[in-house]
Amino acid sequence: MRKLARFISVAAALAACCLPARADPIEEFYKGKSVTIMIGYGAGGSDDLWARLLARHMNRFLPGNPTIVPQNVPGAGSLVAANQVFKTAPKDGTVLALINRGVPFEPLLGNKSAQFDPRQFNYIGSPDRDTIVGFVRTDAPVQKLSDLRSKELIVAATGSGADSLTYPVLLRDLFHLKVRIVQGYPGSRDMNLALERGEAYGTFISYDTALREPGLKDGTRRLLVQGRLTPDPRIKDVPGLNALELSPAERKAAEFFLLRADMGRPFVAPPGVPLDRLAALRKAFADTLLDATTQDDAGRQGLNVSLISPDDMMKTLDAAYRFDEKTIATVRTIMQDAEKKK
Repeated sequence: MRKLARFISVAAALAACCLPARADPIEEFYKGKSVTIMIGYGAGGSDDLWARLLARHMNRFLPGNPTIVPQNVPGAGSLVAANQVFKTAPKDGTVLALINRGVPFEPLLGNKSAQFDPRQFNYIGSPDRDTIVGFVRTDAPVQKLSDLRSKELIVAATGSGADSLTYPVLLRDLFHLKVRIVQGYPGSRDMNLALERGEAYGTFISYDTALREPGLKDGTRRLLVQGRLTPDPRIKDVPGLNALELSPAERKAAEFFLLRADMGRPFVAPPGVPLDRLAALRKAFADTLLDATTQDDAGRQGLNVSLISPDDMMKTLDAAYRFDEKTIATVRTIMQDAEKKK
């Protein structure tokens, strides 16, 4: 009996060795497929560069090594892409979108065109936490922040929820500075062309984007203001919004508005993505950005990796929803009135 038991044990072990390895369901799902990254802006800006960077490298870290395809879906400051990924994109883990940091706040601010609940997006993460800056021609009538008390600055902007629109609206309608907004440009490249043609004298863009524009290097552009209360330590001799002597109510409204800066550049997936695929996407996203080859590629393009986790992004959004209604209503009224002034 002992010999028989030993024989059965050995036979079972040999049989187990001969069984095929169990396939990884995530690898099996993504193998041979394409994953689309929708980019809420036109080609050439920082958002486009970040999405294409991820598209080049992320397949190395996603099981099954699918092809990753960047697709520009410009419109309304990335609101078009946000609506599409929430409402009509496949919910199987094959579609992501890069949207503006302000777009998740649009339903809270009463934007009827925002056809989504931002708390139901599946946040994948953000590759950086860049600062928004006011960027002007050196022949503009406004050369320092205090000039806006008495002189008008015409700025180029994209659309609803975008930094290029919401930051100048904040200056104009909360702080009562002289800003006139021309909106409808697809992205930062088009806004810069508007400055070159004299259609506008300034715009609000990310600091990294400003550094890539030739104007700062050739002396035809300068930084006017940082879109933060406390200055970004990378940006020297450019005032933050604290320089405006805010009332307590104005400061609180500014704090609520500026929470969007902590969202970085949100990469989102639709609601309903299976949890195992969502976990794989989040891990691949983080691993890609922590990879030395990816970081070298980013550095060559003037992109600075500063990863924001999905959990931190949700904490920021939750913090926004905890603000008192009076403060939210102040900013909501400002943004709704801005839409009427288009």
